Amino acid sequence: MLLDTYGRIATDLRVSLTDRCNLRCTYCMPEEGLQWLAKPDLLTDDEIVRLIRIAVTDLGVTEVRFTGGEPLLRPGLVGIVERCAALEPRPRMSLTTNGIGLKRTAAALKAAGLDRVNVSLDTLRPEVFKTLTRRDRHHDVLDGMAAAREAGLTPVKVNAVLMPGLNEDEAPDLLAWAMEEGYELRFIEQMPLDAQHGWKRDGMITAGDILESLRTRFTLTPEGADERGSAPAERWVVDGGPHTVGVIASVTRPFCRACDRTRLTADGQIRTCLFATEETDLRAALRSDAPDAAVAELWKKAMWGKKAGSGLDDPSFLQPDRPMSAIGG
Repeated sequence: MLLDTYGRIATDLRVSLTDRCNLRCTYCMPEEGLQWLAKPDLLTDDEIVRLIRIAVTDLGVTEVRFTGGEPLLRPGLVGIVERCAALEPRPRMSLTTNGIGLKRTAAALKAAGLDRVNVSLDTLRPEVFKTLTRRDRHHDVLDGMAAAREAGLTPVKVNAVLMPGLNEDEAPDLLAWAMEEGYELRFIEQMPLDAQHGWKRDGMITAGDILESLRTRFTLTPEGADERGSAPAERWVVDGGPHTVGVIASVTRPFCRACDRTRLTADGQIRTCLFATEETDLRAALRSDAPDAAVAELWKKAMWGKKAGSGLDDPSFLQPDRPMSAIGG
């Protein structure tokens, strides 16, 4: 198992399939994009499946989340999902996506064995979407979400980030829309993972701000710590139920004590935390013909050294050099 010195056991694996993305969200990367990883640096499909197999069969991982960049840009995605669905024991599998391309792939992903999707959508206003993402693709995201729901990739969860001066007033509208459409909405505090290192604690929209805004229209009842478990989102029952809304307060209300995640980058590095400044190279082990047992030991050693927390509340916190697009959400 993937145990650390604080008694936490990692059972949730986040796998970045690519660092590339077809949007240019202002809180993630500059308008011109980034210097993408060279193809030889990326894990192959076989290498990804092998590492997931080791995680599931030898290290106790029970959930796999495919991320990016934008994972739908990975040509072999459907095949990777299908091969992982055949593992014993079978992991629960989900995908975090911007939704562009989901309309054409949702049915195939469901048939391959994917269980559900998380889709990023920060606004209901097409003009604000264009400003935030620097792309005019709002309708494609909505169509992709509907296709995922139709294909049975449910519950479809919606991830929204609120930004000052752009969409900070949209929390109640987003929640009303999500409930009407049958989606599960989760707000995420903006995190210091942008490539341009422009994040500032002062002025960010906090969990407290979000809840205050939602309460202007809805009655929110805390779901409780027992229901939350190791999930990153604090959840509230809306107007007595059955709908809920979540808030992932990575900055102002860290949940590190219950963290059960381990992270694999698109170039084969293990990260113990989104905000880690160190990585462990599994790609080199794979390409030097190391046996599964040796790879598993490297992985266990990496997770054993996981720190107590993200360090976000420490005045000396340093933002990781690698942005969100490179390390996966």
